[in-house]
Amino acid sequence: MDLRQLRYFAVLAEERHFGRAARRLSLSQPPLSHAIRQLEEELGAALFVRTSRQVALTPAGAALQREAQAILQRAAEARLLVSDVAAGRRGRLRIGFSGSTVYRGLPRIVTAMRAQAPDLEVILREMNSGEQVEALLHDELDAGFVHLRERPDGLDGTLFHAEPFVLCLAADHPMAAAGAGDARLIDLRDEDFILFSRSVSPDYYESIIALCRLAGFLPRVRHEVRHWLTVAALVAHGAGIALVPRSLAGAVAGIVCLPLPPSPIRSETWCVWKAGAPAPGVVETLLPQVRGGPVLP
Repeated sequence: MDLRQLRYFAVLAEERHFGRAARRLSLSQPPLSHAIRQLEEELGAALFVRTSRQVALTPAGAALQREAQAILQRAAEARLLVSDVAAGRRGRLRIGFSGSTVYRGLPRIVTAMRAQAPDLEVILREMNSGEQVEALLHDELDAGFVHLRERPDGLDGTLFHAEPFVLCLAADHPMAAAGAGDARLIDLRDEDFILFSRSVSPDYYESIIALCRLAGFLPRVRHEVRHWLTVAALVAHGAGIALVPRSLAGAVAGIVCLPLPPSPIRSETWCVWKAGAPAPGVVETLLPQVRGGPVLP
């Protein structure tokens, strides 16, 4: 048996008339009759009683009708499932992100995807950028939001977000109280700096060192941490000062963030996925949300 034969049989079983069934199937009558005879020969049983006036189901035909309906329904469901998965409307989307992406629109993206594809399971995994790149290359993630200045080798992607760095000070810092005009980094060259760990995110580390070099000094790095919120919290408690992406300005109480003079050095977030093949359907579902909301101030 094949699905074509079962479909022909099911329509004839409903219509009980070869002419009407053939018209419904957009066939001429001989191919329909031939397909039904083939099916009966394969099953070794008569499925219909044919007279000059009517076509009636035999007991074997009635039994097959119930099974055929179930099989055809299951085939239709399987076809729909495959189509939905291929189009990214169903399945599982594993997204890597670092904590600061929460302040750059990730919750909005997840909410929009749930509304667009309610049967798609979205799984978020917090990792630093290096961990995400490794996970993507080993097919442990479908997409990631990495904080790098360029797209890594082996990955395709699109720039999602770019923003300037700002000076992060404790609320009781003298410069925070002044708060007027752009901050001058050179005036803070003797302060202790809190940086994102070089081992966790070398791009962020080098970006901040480069900003200080442009201002005419090398920062005195006192503390290295793994999360931006830890940077901001330590600043709030007077452990030092920091340069952070502008989107983190309101992330922690007790800090003040001041703008810096314009600079080509910015904090960039890329949405990336494994290269070398068409993007999976679930990634194609993600991309309109990513491309619809990049922030490039």
